[in-house]
Amino acid sequence: MTLPLPLAVTWPPEAYLWFKTLHIVGVVVWFAGLFYLVRLFIYHREAAELDPPLRQAFEDQYGLMERRLANIITTPGMAVAVAMAVGLLLVEPIWLKQAWMHAKLGFVAGLLAYHWFCYRLMGQLQRGECHWSGRQLRALNELPTLLLVLVVMLVVFKNRFPTGAATWFLVALVVFMAASIQFYARWRRLRSERLAQQESGGAPA
Repeated sequence: MTLPLPLAVTWPPEAYLWFKTLHIVGVVVWFAGLFYLVRLFIYHREAAELDPPLRQAFEDQYGLMERRLANIITTPGMAVAVAMAVGLLLVEPIWLKQAWMHAKLGFVAGLLAYHWFCYRLMGQLQRGECHWSGRQLRALNELPTLLLVLVVMLVVFKNRFPTGAATWFLVALVVFMAASIQFYARWRRLRSERLAQQESGGAPA
């Protein structure tokens, strides 16, 4: 005796396109929020070097900006991206059997963990308990860039993921950009310190 199978859901022809459109919008909003959120963390952390009256004002302002960005833009973007991704998988369940999708879901899990970690850092900053330096936060801010490149390549190439010279060039370019940002931040900080020393040395006794 053959048991009857559950009825398959019949999706309208345009469902895939709607899910895909909203998924792309959600991803763009999510990543924009992630990139700027950690940048605010950097400014928030470096505000600790200011004089006490200015420091409190800047820390309060950055804390407010962080909460609004995280709760009004970044997290809703993440929710839309994930919800529409579920819709796409319901329309195309065959993707769940393909290796590229397994890899993509792994990277997405990493992004969700990164999103949660950003909330943890935000709470630490607002309580004055964050021990991350501005330099470490700048390095952290490059992680979603690398994940974004890998996810986009998986979506485009799927099971034909390239491993040739072009791929390695792209990875090297991302690493070079991240290193350049770190070196520029270090140069700017050293320059500011040198100018401050010159001003204090040239001030009248």
